[in-house]
Amino acid sequence: MNIQAVFSKKHRQFVKETAPARGTSLSGMAWRRFAQNKLSVVSLVVIGLFVLMALLGYLITPDGTPHCNQQYLELATMKPMSRVTFTYVDDGLPQPTNGWLHKMLYGENQAYTAIPTYRTTAVGDSIDIESYTGGNPNEGEIRRVSKSQIVGSDTRTFVLGTDSYGRDVLSMIMIGSRVSLSVGLIAVLIALVIGITLGSLAAYYGGWVDNVITWLINVVWSIPTVLLVIAITFALGKGFWQVFIAVGLTMWVDIARVVRGQVYSIKEKEYVEAARALGFSTFRTIFRHILPNITGAVIVVTASNFASAILLEAGLSFLGIGVQPPMPSWGTMVKENYSYILLDSAYLALLPGLAIMLIVLAFMLLGNGLRDALDIKKS
Repeated sequence: MNIQAVFSKKHRQFVKETAPARGTSLSGMAWRRFAQNKLSVVSLVVIGLFVLMALLGYLITPDGTPHCNQQYLELATMKPMSRVTFTYVDDGLPQPTNGWLHKMLYGENQAYTAIPTYRTTAVGDSIDIESYTGGNPNEGEIRRVSKSQIVGSDTRTFVLGTDSYGRDVLSMIMIGSRVSLSVGLIAVLIALVIGITLGSLAAYYGGWVDNVITWLINVVWSIPTVLLVIAITFALGKGFWQVFIAVGLTMWVDIARVVRGQVYSIKEKEYVEAARALGFSTFRTIFRHILPNITGAVIVVTASNFASAILLEAGLSFLGIGVQPPMPSWGTMVKENYSYILLDSAYLALLPGLAIMLIVLAFMLLGNGLRDALDIKKS
């Protein structure tokens, strides 16, 4: 039996013999400390609700059409909790044949024509449908259809009202959460890969490797983040995936600096020296023996970067160089409706802004809670 096998066997035996009693592990103590922070727990619940809303998507939105882009111009800028009766007419539209999973991810077009209705009048075998205009008197367009074409009717409540195109605001905010959370997730993953790799290599090897990587970190750090994101976006083009890459390529600096500092502080520890003495590869030493011991610090900075990524995406969309219409985005919604702040429909811009504030605040409070829970000095 070689020396590495003996070392591994002795290590497992030592861990088994010295393992703390059930419920007193470090992770258990960290979780109990986190659970005592009420604000952090509430933030975690809020984030969980946003994630669930983003995952279910079109299955739970009032407007289940792709991008929630069903427009009723006659219903523009209706107040929250407005109620409108719709009559559904069979105009021979293609019937949806996709399953629930496709609908959840992409939505589906309506099977029937929905007509906002003021009143209907029976005329023999036909029905006259006067469309709703919201005026007084209504004076809507009258459409005569056969009774056999009438599929049904219902009354729909626009909980958060409609925008200037008559689209349901609640549905757009719900689907807009997908963009914000997706940008945060993908951008953070890109930043983690780059930041952890460069930061750990710089600290582990030191010397000229550290000097080169530190120089690169300082160069990127000196460029204003927003300007760098805009420059990368212009280089890659406008679009959904381009925003992910642009934001991710600008957020790795924070992670690299944290990882570099943490690795410097523990690379001379006894267990790292033992791994080197046993001939373990650099990859194994870093990723199996060093990085697991700095996970707490990385988690905290990741939560902060998640919030920053959401703000950056919203800013890019507001400037018109982020996610492009008709895909709903909170930043785009603020851009399209900020002029209503001076009018009596300020909620059209305030509601998506409130959603941005809520999710960013939740991630910041979550990061603070994780920082306190993972602080070994408070154990």
